[in-house]
Amino acid sequence: MSQPEAYLDLPLEEVIGDRFGRYSKYIIQDRALPDARDGLKPVQRRILYAMHEEKNTHDKNFRKSAKTVGTVIGNYHPHGDSSVYDAMVRLSQDWKVRNVLVEMHGNNGSIDGDPPAAMRYTEARLSSISSELLRDIEKDTVDFIPNFDDTIQEPVVLPAKFPNLLVNGSTGISSGYATDIPPHNLQEVLDAVILKIDKPSVTTEELMNVIKGPDFPTGGIIQGVEGIKKAYETGRGKIIVRGKTKIEEIRGNRQQIVIDEIPYEVNKANMVKKMDELRIDRKVEGIAEVRDETDRTGLRVVIELKKDVNSEGVLNYLFKNTDLQITYHFNMVAIQDKTPKLLSLNQILDAYIAHQKEVVTRQTKYDLTKARDRAHIVEGLMKAISILDEVISTIRSSKDKQDAKQQLITNFTFSEAQAEAIVMLQLYRLTNTDITSLQEEAETLRKRIRELENILQNEKILLQTIKKDLRKIRKTFATSRLTEIEDEIEELKIDIEVMVASEDVLLSVTRDGYIKRTSLRSYSASNGEDFAMKEDDHLVRLIELNTTDKILLFTNKGKYIYLPVHELPDIRWKDIGQHISNIVSIEKNERIIECIPVRDFKEENYLLFFTKNGMVKRSQLKLYDAQRYSKALIALNLKGDDEVVNVHRTSGYSDVFIASDKGYGLWYHEGDISLVGQRAAGVKAIQLKQGEHVVNGQVFDDLSEPSLVVLTQRGACKRMKLQEFEKSTRAKRGVVMLRELKTKAHRIRGFFLANEHDTINFQTKNGEIHHVYPLELSNSDRYSNGSFIVDTDTQGEVIQVWKHAQYQKPFEEKEE
Repeated sequence: MSQPEAYLDLPLEEVIGDRFGRYSKYIIQDRALPDARDGLKPVQRRILYAMHEEKNTHDKNFRKSAKTVGTVIGNYHPHGDSSVYDAMVRLSQDWKVRNVLVEMHGNNGSIDGDPPAAMRYTEARLSSISSELLRDIEKDTVDFIPNFDDTIQEPVVLPAKFPNLLVNGSTGISSGYATDIPPHNLQEVLDAVILKIDKPSVTTEELMNVIKGPDFPTGGIIQGVEGIKKAYETGRGKIIVRGKTKIEEIRGNRQQIVIDEIPYEVNKANMVKKMDELRIDRKVEGIAEVRDETDRTGLRVVIELKKDVNSEGVLNYLFKNTDLQITYHFNMVAIQDKTPKLLSLNQILDAYIAHQKEVVTRQTKYDLTKARDRAHIVEGLMKAISILDEVISTIRSSKDKQDAKQQLITNFTFSEAQAEAIVMLQLYRLTNTDITSLQEEAETLRKRIRELENILQNEKILLQTIKKDLRKIRKTFATSRLTEIEDEIEELKIDIEVMVASEDVLLSVTRDGYIKRTSLRSYSASNGEDFAMKEDDHLVRLIELNTTDKILLFTNKGKYIYLPVHELPDIRWKDIGQHISNIVSIEKNERIIECIPVRDFKEENYLLFFTKNGMVKRSQLKLYDAQRYSKALIALNLKGDDEVVNVHRTSGYSDVFIASDKGYGLWYHEGDISLVGQRAAGVKAIQLKQGEHVVNGQVFDDLSEPSLVVLTQRGACKRMKLQEFEKSTRAKRGVVMLRELKTKAHRIRGFFLANEHDTINFQTKNGEIHHVYPLELSNSDRYSNGSFIVDTDTQGEVIQVWKHAQYQKPFEEKEE
C-alpha cells in the first residue's frame, strides 16, 4: 500500500509572504539593480564575461550575436534569449550608453524606438573600453562562484578598471526599489576618483568643480545646478533636460526652429509626432510644418513657422508641452554589500575606490606569487648551468624522467620545481648566451618582486598604482563633454498669441446658459437679426472680443466658469449656441447672471458680488485667473438659500446702489466694502427686514450722476435722479424709493441704472414680453410710485425684468 502524501498545513499569508520575499530578494539582488562596484546588472556582467571567455574582443573579428546569447544562456543566465539579447543590444546603443561596451554590426535599433534586427542577423564583439572592465580578471582579482548548474565558475563582480556605474549610469525597476543613475563624462569621473583618493574628506562642492553633472550620450542642455548638487549629496534630485535648438531665418521672411539634440531616453519619433499633432489640432498656432530630417550625418528635426510668428513663444510652448524638455529624476540606488542602498556621489566613489583597492591588492599578490615562482626556477637553471657536466651525467645515468628528477634533488639539493625545469630544458638553452639572459631575468624579477612587495606593504603606493592606471585609461578613452549645463531653470512664459490665431469674434451668452462664439462675418450677414434663442430665455451679454481673451461666467449659485474664448466652437449667428453644461457641469436650476470679459488679469481691478439676502463681497479680479478650469469654480461662499443677483467689475473708484423689493435704496462707496479672498462670503450690504430681499445692486463711476429706474410688480415704472438720495455707508437701512400703500403695495421687481440708449424688458404673468425706454419717462421724486406702463389686471403681474443686452466692445476704449 502506498504511503499517504504528507501536506503541510500553512496559513496562506505566511506562504505568500515567504515566496514573495524570496522573489523580491532575487529580483533586487540578481536582476534589476546594478552593483555599486562595477555598475553592472547580473545579465550585463554575464554577457561581457561570456564574450571575454570566448575571446570575442575588440581586436578580433565580429561574431554572430546568437552565438554569444547561446553561450550566456547555456553557461550563466538561464533566462529567455530575448531578455539577454535586449540587454546586449542596449550595451551597444550609443544614444543610451555614454561609452558603449559592445560593438554591433547590423541594425541595433534606433533613437526612434525601432526594434533591432534579430540576433541571427547581427554581429557583435566587446568594445575596447570593455576590456578595461575585464582586465586582469584571470589574476584572481575577484571572487568566482559556481554557475546555476555547478559546471563552471562565474565572477561575482568584474575588476572594473574605470567607474562604470557613473560613466554609463543605470536604470531599472525591481520590487520595492527603482534606480536612475545618469551617465557621466569618463574624464570628469576619473578626475573625481583621483581627487577623492587624494582627499578622502572632499565635499560635494569640491567634487562638482570636477564632475560638472551628468553627460548624456544624446547631448542636450541640463538646467538646475541645485538639483544636481542635491542629487550628489543625497542620491535624489531633479533636473530639467532640454534639447539643443536654434532658430534659423528661411526664405520669405520666415523662421524655422532646428533641433539637433534631444533629451536623454526620449523617443524622437514620438516627440516629432506629438509636435505635428499640436499643429494639426491647432493647439499651437504658427507651425507650418514639422519635418524629421535626420540622416546618417546626424539628428535634425525642423519646425517650419508661418510668417511673422513669435518663434521664441512657439519654442517655449514646445518645451512645455512635448518631450523637447523633460524632468530627469536622479535616484541613485545600487547594490552594496548585497543590499540596495541610496548612494550619494561620495559613497559611490568610496565604493569604487574600496573595490579598486581590493582588486589591485589581489592582483599584486597574484603577480608576486608568479614572480617569486619564476625567480626560484631561474635561480635553479643558473645553478644547473654552472655545474652543467655533473647535471648531464646525472641525468644520463638515470632510468627515466622521474628518476632523473629524484637524482637531481638528492645530489644537488634542487627543489621539485627546479628539477622539473632542468629535465625539461632544451639543448639549445645550454649555449653560453643563455646564462647572461638568465642573469638579466633574475635581476628584473628581483626588482619586480621588490615593487610588488612595496605595493602590498604601503597603502600610499597602492593608491598611487591605482591613480596611475586611471590616468592611463583617461588618456586612452577620454572624450569631450556632450551635454551643456546651465545654472538656472528657465521659467517658460508662453504668450497666448502663440497658441491662438488672433481674431475678433462675437460672443453671446443667455441667462439659461447658451453660449456662442460667432464670426463677425456671420453676424453682419444677418444684420444682427434672427438671433436663435429658446423661448423664455434672454441675452445676458453680446460682446465683441478677441480669441485671445477670456470670459468669466457667474451663476446665481455663487459659482463661476473660466473660459478662454478660443476654446469655444465657432457657431453661426442663426444657430442656437452650445449649452454651458456641454463644457462644464452645472446644477439644474443654475442660471447665468453675468459674463465678464477679461483681457489681462494683471490690471488692478475688482469684482463686486451682490446677493439676494443682502450680502456684498469685493475681491481682486486676479484671484479669479484659473489654471485648471474643467469644472465650475467657487466665486463666493453663499449661506443657506442665498443667491447672487449681480456681479460687477470695478477699478476701485465706484459707488454702489442697492435696492430691496420693499422699496429701500442705499448708496455708498465701494471702498466701504473690505477686500476678501476668492472663496470668502463677503459682508452685509444693506439692512433688510423680515421677508425682504435685494432686487439688484448697481455700480457706477463715483463722478457720474446716472438715472435710477424701478419697475414694480403692478406694472408701474419710475425714473429718479441720484440727487434725490443722500450718500450713506454700508449695511444701513437705506431710504424709501416708493410710497408704501396700505393695500396692494408696490414691490420692486426690477432696478437699474439707465443711460439714453437703454431698453428695459419685462415679462408679465401671461408670458408676454414688453419694453420700456426709461429715459422717455419724466423724473419723479422718491415718494411717488411712478406711472403705470402695463395693465396688470389683464396682463398679469410683472414677474421678471432685465436690461436689454446691447452690442458692446468692452476693450475698444482702452486700446485707443
